[in-house]
Amino acid sequence: MSYYPLTSIPDYYGIDALLTEEHKLIRQSIREWVESFVMPQIDQAAQNHTDIPGLMRELGKAGALGPYIPVEYGGSGLDQISYGLIMQELERGDSAVRSAASVQSSLVMFPINEFGSEEQKRKYLPKLASGEMIGSFGLTEPNHGSDPGSMETYFKDMGDHYLLNGAKMWITNSPLCDIAVVWAKNEEGKVQGLIVERGMEGFTTPETHNKWSLRASKTGELVFNDVKVPKENLLPGVTGLKGPLSCLNSARYGISWGVIGAAIDCYCTAVQYSKERKQFGKPIGSYQLQQKKLAEFLTEITKAQLLCLQLGNLKNAHKATPAQISMAKRNNVKMAIDIARESRQILGGMGIMGEFPMMRHAANLESVITYEGTHDVHLLITGLDITGINAF
Repeated sequence: MSYYPLTSIPDYYGIDALLTEEHKLIRQSIREWVESFVMPQIDQAAQNHTDIPGLMRELGKAGALGPYIPVEYGGSGLDQISYGLIMQELERGDSAVRSAASVQSSLVMFPINEFGSEEQKRKYLPKLASGEMIGSFGLTEPNHGSDPGSMETYFKDMGDHYLLNGAKMWITNSPLCDIAVVWAKNEEGKVQGLIVERGMEGFTTPETHNKWSLRASKTGELVFNDVKVPKENLLPGVTGLKGPLSCLNSARYGISWGVIGAAIDCYCTAVQYSKERKQFGKPIGSYQLQQKKLAEFLTEITKAQLLCLQLGNLKNAHKATPAQISMAKRNNVKMAIDIARESRQILGGMGIMGEFPMMRHAANLESVITYEGTHDVHLLITGLDITGINAF
């Protein structure tokens, strides 16, 4: 069985008519890159628990790193819908690929662009945009995930430098990173961001092994043992949790688009399989139960597309609220993981094989439904917005 043709990508409500020609060209460019570079090697990478060699530089060449960063700093100066479409196409390839680009763009380049000094922007952003430099983001700790305000990582002012101590966990790209944007508490207990560079004494990045999810991505820790950080590496433009949370809002927005790509990959594979696989003398797609599943898949994908498109419009107008972004992230990831699981059943035993994407997407989405805010936490964010009552 061959992979489905590109013409089968669903657009049931004619959403393409609401996109600009530039949007469609960008999407097509990334789609073709995913087809030619990611698809041929992603199963082997996931099976072997290895990352794709040279991925970040290839993402840089494709224009997928920091696409909304201004051109003067190495980005493409694109709008938020373009960014979302890029994330969608990358995650159609694999969540690990989208995660790598999402971390680099929303969690490393975004805070440097928003809160960094002019010197920091010019020093780091062009190399991050090209993939020459790999970044990671340090917020989550071994003892503090959904409650970042209780972080224990801290730094002290030593006169001519800062002294950083602590540890971060579940960090995408940490074993590979050249720099890490690390959020830590100063001596007054206020959260600030520091750019920590590979090679600084006391900075180590042990890898996390034995994952059943995001197996084509490097995950690890960031460990700081009396790391001397130059004072010019402090992000000067923000103090408090607003800094890291604004990064998470950008990343969550990208995820809400990205997971649509994973759902589309599963849906299109299931449609094709249902037409070709015969049981009891006819294609399984002719049976009511299979048509029910396919119809529900398409409905949920279409709803998610519309949700993201309007969220992208709000982002472009600088009107998107954190609660609106949480709603889209929570809804769309749940949509995608449900489609991955149910589409696997349409393929029966073949659904667990590496030749088809369902099990890989389903396993990946078990991480995506937890990171950048868990499924339940996003529910409570919406609940707080509705009632004005904090249930955390």
